[in-house]
Amino acid sequence: MNSNTKAVRLFLWRLTAVHMITYFAMGLLFMYLFNYRNLFESGTLGLIMKPIDSPWVPLGLGLQLFRGLIFGIVLWPFKSVFLFKKNGWLKLWLLFIGLSILSTFGPAIGSIDGMIYTTIPVKQQLIFLPELVIQSFLLSFFTYYWYQKPKKIFNILSIILVVLIVLMSVAGFLAASNLIN
Repeated sequence: MNSNTKAVRLFLWRLTAVHMITYFAMGLLFMYLFNYRNLFESGTLGLIMKPIDSPWVPLGLGLQLFRGLIFGIVLWPFKSVFLFKKNGWLKLWLLFIGLSILSTFGPAIGSIDGMIYTTIPVKQQLIFLPELVIQSFLLSFFTYYWYQKPKKIFNILSIILVVLIVLMSVAGFLAASNLIN
């Protein structure tokens, strides 16, 4: 395996692992802080969001593996802009806020188009912004930090946490589908 292939794999792993871990942590925290169960089952959000006890909700955590890989593939050509420059994490974070949160290509909840074109009240859309902003900050900062201070312990912890997230995701899916007790 040549060094470029190894560098690509390392980048994909790190970005995907950090995404999955931060997505899981922030999702769990904000699910309880803002009572997503009630929020997703009432009003306009009840029409478009799956209920918390849907089998797809826990499975979505494990499926973030694919989203992390997409982030990695898309960001790979630009890695030198944010990985190896002072405050590179800030550039990456602003990129996520600008393109993944506020200016999506569709009317996503919390985006400018979401606030303009959907019937979801702006107040309900703003509820999700703290989670999105904090998770994107953590993703940007920890990806940058991992490159600035690579340590074996980060590799070990990331493997353990990603495996646990995937296993919990599958177990949650099976339990919500009544395939296991």
